[in-house]
Amino acid sequence: MNGTVEGSRTYARKRLTLIVLGGVAGVAVGLAGVYGIGRLAGNAGADPSCKAAVETARRIAPLAHGEVAAVSVASSPKTLPQLTFNDANGAPKSLSDWRGRTVLLNLWATWCVPCRKEMPALDALQAMLGSADFEVVSVNIDTRDPDKPKEWLKHVGVNTLAYYADNSAKVFQDLKAIGKAFGMPTTLIVDPNGCELASLAGPAEWASGDAVKLVTAALKK
Repeated sequence: MNGTVEGSRTYARKRLTLIVLGGVAGVAVGLAGVYGIGRLAGNAGADPSCKAAVETARRIAPLAHGEVAAVSVASSPKTLPQLTFNDANGAPKSLSDWRGRTVLLNLWATWCVPCRKEMPALDALQAMLGSADFEVVSVNIDTRDPDKPKEWLKHVGVNTLAYYADNSAKVFQDLKAIGKAFGMPTTLIVDPNGCELASLAGPAEWASGDAVKLVTAALKK
């Protein structure tokens, strides 16, 4: 009788051990699957249409230092959504209008102190490098008083940049939806095919030597 009881207890212990081990293994497999998917997503290949952007991103990566150390260079460039906004006359524009040119896309607002601080530098960058191959496209997202941003730019002497605006701030929300806008200002460097090369959440000294070298490298073919 005792042998039978002991045998039953031994069998129960073995069964419990197998169940526990099986559960741990299942959790491990589950976690491996989750983290495996995460790694695949993080290291997914670049958009096929952004093949050229991959090489450009690699070329500019070592230049993201000093005044532009916070710039995050894209590890797998992908095409950005068709961001839309208006020009100074209210005519509709979209990012696709700049296909064939490298763009430094910047979102700003008058209520954003860091934005106001960097606007003169963006204006200076446009004055230095603006050409048929490059433009600083600075989009204001103030949602009230559409004349206020124009008056402020005139007051501080920013007159080289073309004026673009989106008083619905949808352009910010569209970038936020793909994880490219976390606050203001938001800046992206976009290649001639509309592919992201780099991004920055926050301000930078865009007229500095470091920034000019970074942007100039992005323009090289």
